[in-house]
Amino acid sequence: MRIGIAGAGVLGRLLAWRLSRAGHAVTVFDPAAGPGAPDTGSLSRPSTCAAGFTAAGMLSPVAELDNAGPAIARLGWRSLSLWRGVAEELQAAGCGAVLFAQHGSLMVAHGADLGAARRVLARLESAPALAAELPSPQPLDRAALAELEPALAPGLHAWLLPDEAQVMSRDMLQALAVHTPNVHWCWGERVERVEPRVLHVLGDGAMRFDLVVDVRGVGAQSPARSMAHTSVRTQPVEVKPTIPMQALQHTKGERIDSDAMHGLRGVRGEVIWLHAPGVRLQRPVRLLHPRHRVYIVPRPGDLFVIGASEIESEDRSPVSLRSAVELMAAAHSAIPELAEARIVHMETNLRPALPDNEPHTHFEPGLLRINGLFRHGWLLAPALVEDAIAQLETMSRGPEGPHPPSTSSGQAKPLPQAGEGVSRDRTNAPTERSSLPRPYGERAGVRGSPEPTPETHQNH
Repeated sequence: MRIGIAGAGVLGRLLAWRLSRAGHAVTVFDPAAGPGAPDTGSLSRPSTCAAGFTAAGMLSPVAELDNAGPAIARLGWRSLSLWRGVAEELQAAGCGAVLFAQHGSLMVAHGADLGAARRVLARLESAPALAAELPSPQPLDRAALAELEPALAPGLHAWLLPDEAQVMSRDMLQALAVHTPNVHWCWGERVERVEPRVLHVLGDGAMRFDLVVDVRGVGAQSPARSMAHTSVRTQPVEVKPTIPMQALQHTKGERIDSDAMHGLRGVRGEVIWLHAPGVRLQRPVRLLHPRHRVYIVPRPGDLFVIGASEIESEDRSPVSLRSAVELMAAAHSAIPELAEARIVHMETNLRPALPDNEPHTHFEPGLLRINGLFRHGWLLAPALVEDAIAQLETMSRGPEGPHPPSTSSGQAKPLPQAGEGVSRDRTNAPTERSSLPRPYGERAGVRGSPEPTPETHQNH
């Protein structure tokens, strides 16, 4: 099939990688300037990149039972082995970066916060009853903690979550683009609207495919909503799910009334990068606190990502003083050696969330939408992609699969080649406009030249 994907975040790149390996002709549109991670070193510049670049990449399915349902934990547990496989295949294809690490994770708490920690642990200890493959937290005494992670403060209460992992988010996103050579990456091109088999690209008009996929995250909001993000910081709000999660995908025939999934919103998150040569931490650490969810994630190069705030606001302005102080003070309390760390980067971004804070997948002939991954983008993406591709394969074998539309005579109407443009008004337009070719050069993101029009041929 010829498949057009709107959005090159975690879902978009992973889908492109999987679908192209299955033999499909895939074209991806994204407003970013290229496949690489945005520059670091900024303490004030707001981020406009995909939320996956900002995220720390923790894969903590059991720990997420603190604020998510068992379906999230089961999908996340599946994703652990899927991410490991993706990393191994990308490295076999020539990627030299470390993409995945699996040493378990730690939850820690100060003595004064032990009551709040035990309430969280009571939920997490039910994990094996929810799914046999999920482990329960393992308590660690002081000697065991010091042996695992000597940099942690000696007075902390600690629990090990075995087999949890992390993805090196920036390197993984870049590798998924650079080492997927059979995909046409159209950087700097924003999809304004999505409908079955058609992507409406700003400046290029309507692009027709056998199947289109909308994984734009917050970018799938209506244009008026996406341009109206407030710059006023609101008070943190803890949002509880308002809709019971019966399933993670819409059933066949269920329609979405607008181009965006109903109620899609952005939830502000802030992270801080520290550089601390000589401080050793092998696995992610989550500090259990009555008011904050703070994690400390080690990265190659003596870097540590500290996050993340969770604020009901679509404000993309720089990290606030309050968040910076709270995050860094919490990290310092858990790892005293961070006192001399240098602040090298601060970043904010918006997580895409739906009213129930759960991911949703929507299918109809010629269209797939996945959105609302909230704080679980890296955790859930491989399992959701695997399920979506399996469903697409099932639909393609059925009578209403993602096949080309028919004309009024009942004969199949041939589609243009992947990425060729059609008029915005497809019913009344006398001719189809030519579009820029879908480029792929030696360097990902190199844009091709305009295809010659019939008039150009006549003039030569």
